[in-house]
Amino acid sequence: MALLSCESLSVAYDTTLVLRDVDLSVEEGEIVGVMGKNGAGKSTLMKTLIGLLEPRSGVVRYRDEDLDGVSADERARKGIGYIPQGRDVFPDLTVEENLLVGESINEGSEVDLYDEVYEYFPILEERATQEAGTMSGGQQQMLAIGRALVGNPDLLLLDEHSEGVQPSIVGEISENLRELNDDLGTTILFVEQNLGAIQDMADRCYAMKRGRVVDEVGRASLEDEDKIASHLAV
Repeated sequence: MALLSCESLSVAYDTTLVLRDVDLSVEEGEIVGVMGKNGAGKSTLMKTLIGLLEPRSGVVRYRDEDLDGVSADERARKGIGYIPQGRDVFPDLTVEENLLVGESINEGSEVDLYDEVYEYFPILEERATQEAGTMSGGQQQMLAIGRALVGNPDLLLLDEHSEGVQPSIVGEISENLRELNDDLGTTILFVEQNLGAIQDMADRCYAMKRGRVVDEVGRASLEDEDKIASHLAV
């Protein structure tokens, strides 16, 4: 049984169809990528999976439960953490106050992961009293991930963690995400168009084009830069 899956998922903005019959699944403990150039429908997919958009047709399942009618905050309480594109930290709140928000994720867990968050992202402990809006883009991305991780989610949905972040920090974040997957078993579904981040993180990857899944790429094929680049080229 997949931890998360969608079948024949189609989503529209008004009358414009953005996702078309998308099928994908994520097994417990996997790191699965979704790649594609801008406009492929990646962020729309993530917003639909977390419940911010309603599908026109198709189904999203989490632990074999149909999530139709289940709101985004209810999905979070079921154990799904979401890191949106652009991070969306609360700029006027401190780092510590931002992390407190993450406690609402996964109400079934009796454990908060502050120690682990500070271990993976020590800069957050160092800057605990700093307002989030004064941090760099990379530090804000670490904070957004930490906020989603604090509540001990079973699944992280991560939307383009490389956006607006310098390459060395992207590499550090990717490494940290692989470590937390290894150490905690946290399942990760991420969307990305950064070649290095895809290769660093994904166990396998779906490729999207014009709202459809057009290929599934296994771990061995992820080492083929030409194959991956063909799905990312403009």
